[in-house]
Amino acid sequence: MTDTTSTAGTPKSTTAFELPGKVVERNLGIAFGLVVRAMGFSKTVAGGFSSLRQGEVSEFTVVLEDARRHSMDRMIENAKLLGANAVIAMRFDSSEIGKARAEVVAYGSAVVVTPSP
Repeated sequence: MTDTTSTAGTPKSTTAFELPGKVVERNLGIAFGLVVRAMGFSKTVAGGFSSLRQGEVSEFTVVLEDARRHSMDRMIENAKLLGANAVIAMRFDSSEIGKARAEVVAYGSAVVVTPSP
């Protein structure tokens, strides 16, 4: 389970369908955050050279990790706008747009949770 422990006022998010010790009172619908990132010329060239050898292409990894974090932040902001205090069943999806752009979306169910009785 991925559980983002948050500061006061920031919704928690998890890949699970429930949060331990909490009861889902209301499901407010889908919250999502979308980011499209361009690799940039220098990272594309450096990544191209790195891909000639085996192993991780760290130039691309850094951009995609940043895009995932940014899309998750946007999903949390969208959940807040819906009135949620948590996001459950959170997932990521990604695709390539052209040769040097990546789209990453984080999505999940925006819910209102209360402590279990």
